[in-house]
Amino acid sequence: MHAAALTEAHRPILAPAIAAAQAFARQHPITSFAAESEIYAQGERSSDLYRIEFGAVRVYRLLADGRRQVVAFHLAGETFGFEADRTRSFFAEAMVHSGLRTIERPANDQTSPDLMMLALRGLIRAQEHLLVVGRQNAMERIAAFFLDMVERQGGLEQIELPMTRLDIGDYLGLTIETVSRTFAKFREEGIIRLHSTRSVEILRPEKLRLLCR
Repeated sequence: MHAAALTEAHRPILAPAIAAAQAFARQHPITSFAAESEIYAQGERSSDLYRIEFGAVRVYRLLADGRRQVVAFHLAGETFGFEADRTRSFFAEAMVHSGLRTIERPANDQTSPDLMMLALRGLIRAQEHLLVVGRQNAMERIAAFFLDMVERQGGLEQIELPMTRLDIGDYLGLTIETVSRTFAKFREEGIIRLHSTRSVEILRPEKLRLLCR
């Protein structure tokens, strides 16, 4: 089973919570973040959640040896910032110019059922990420990554990647060179077409799905 299947299976369960969060978030003004700007830092006080109105965000942690591990990418329409307590465990940065709406956490920590369902969505995505990183080779990991991006962008054949090749490598546990070589191999085999460094057309999605079985 590939990562996208898990998301599809949980969509009917999570839809009411997502709609409720959208309605709540609309009550707050949009805060704009420039590309590469910090939204919050590891160790900071955790008080709010964020809904992305436009743009994209990466969430990461710095390891003891100074390396960066990207743990999640969040796209327009998604909510992020869930924490187990009131201290941030990760850094969050805007990858491109982004607009966020704040969702305030209850002061008494009595999280609403709607927000609990959104937290469940985040947990499902974290499980999907573990499945992707656990794959044996780079082609399988990047195939699963493409399918996930397609699903999260509404099933479009041409997808936009707000993240860099380095971001993708740090997310999938690959070097930037391996990511670039795998993109080139998919292009040579007619699986994808690169319109630019950030714009990818999926020509043969069935080939990607075969790699993810």
